Amino acid sequence: MSSPAPHPQKLSFPVADNCLQIGGMSLVHLAEQIGSTPFYAYDRKLISERVARLRAVLPADIHLHYAIKANPMPAVVQHLAELVDGFDVASAGELKVVLKTPMPPDKISFAGPGKTEQALREAAVAGIVVNLESVREMEILARVGASLGVRPKAAVRVNPDFDLKSSGMKMGGGPKQFGVDAEQVPAMLKRMKDLPVEFYGFHIFSGSQNLRAEAIMEAQRNTFDLARRLSADAPGPVRLLNLGGGFGIPYFPGEQALDLDAVGGHLNGLMPDARRDFPEAEFVIELGRYLVGEAGIYVSRVIERKVSRGQVFLITDGGLHHHLAASGNFGQVLRKNYPVVVGNRVNPEGEAEFASVVGPLCTPLDVLADKMALGHAREGDLIAVLQSGAYGLTASPTAFLSHPAPAEVLV
Repeated sequence: MSSPAPHPQKLSFPVADNCLQIGGMSLVHLAEQIGSTPFYAYDRKLISERVARLRAVLPADIHLHYAIKANPMPAVVQHLAELVDGFDVASAGELKVVLKTPMPPDKISFAGPGKTEQALREAAVAGIVVNLESVREMEILARVGASLGVRPKAAVRVNPDFDLKSSGMKMGGGPKQFGVDAEQVPAMLKRMKDLPVEFYGFHIFSGSQNLRAEAIMEAQRNTFDLARRLSADAPGPVRLLNLGGGFGIPYFPGEQALDLDAVGGHLNGLMPDARRDFPEAEFVIELGRYLVGEAGIYVSRVIERKVSRGQVFLITDGGLHHHLAASGNFGQVLRKNYPVVVGNRVNPEGEAEFASVVGPLCTPLDVLADKMALGHAREGDLIAVLQSGAYGLTASPTAFLSHPAPAEVLV
């Protein structure tokens, strides 16, 4: 089957001589330098440009934090350490990565349910801010701190009484495993007054992957209002107010990029009252996917071109074991294609060809692109899955069927 035009793709990367360019070099040259496929490649220039864009739009006193879980590759984290104001980790393993950067410990926070006593001990020793997700965590942190002779820094992660409308993944509102229900926070704060922990503030994260500026603006307004109510019972001044993030990136046909100017303008309007009500606070926007998602690609090589009853299959050396999200098995209800191109034949010569890109695994779920209009790929060509800088390798079942792990490079 053929089509007069390729599936429209919005490319973050330039194209020269019909080949994708990343990090200032052609994809073919990059693959030769790496020496093997599959691999992930992240463009440091695009990451830097995204941070600069945020700085230009958000209020000057908004502190920008990177959520490590989006992409914990040490080189990416080291690069962002020079660009952002803080890090947010979700495990003791991520904490080890960020402690090797120049980021000051008091600009690092630790969120996530079910923290073990050992993880809380490591956080207390490091001097980072612990976002408490339960009374249990608060009591353990206080006990651990007392045994170490330190006063741990603690903020309360709040499960708000509102959600982030149209969010791809709701992290607050209703029953949730995350944070402390807003109505239970006052009692927790009163108990904290009697414990040897240092109150820092609140972490109020209501959702992620949102492309609707109006929804993010409403959530930010509600977050400030909730923090005002909760601060009445706080054992000290609010020194940290994490407003969450929620900024999404477009993945699928028909999706429009977030109107960042609208979000920034609205937040600028909220800041005068926020500064008045929280004079000692650092206001944080925590972002992961929005900083790195569009700066990365996943690249595999066509091993075989196969036609089965009229349908073209491009069988590659990569698949869902490396990029679960692109296969549609990481939260999608109805499978949609990520943006995919033949990296060294981006624009088809003549008519585009409908083809499915599949991996080497013995499962019909191993699909990276289903019946997409692509350039006429040959054996040895490079398939590039775009929008792959976040929740790629570390969100995938790399041990499945024991294939080799892909390389990762920051260029």
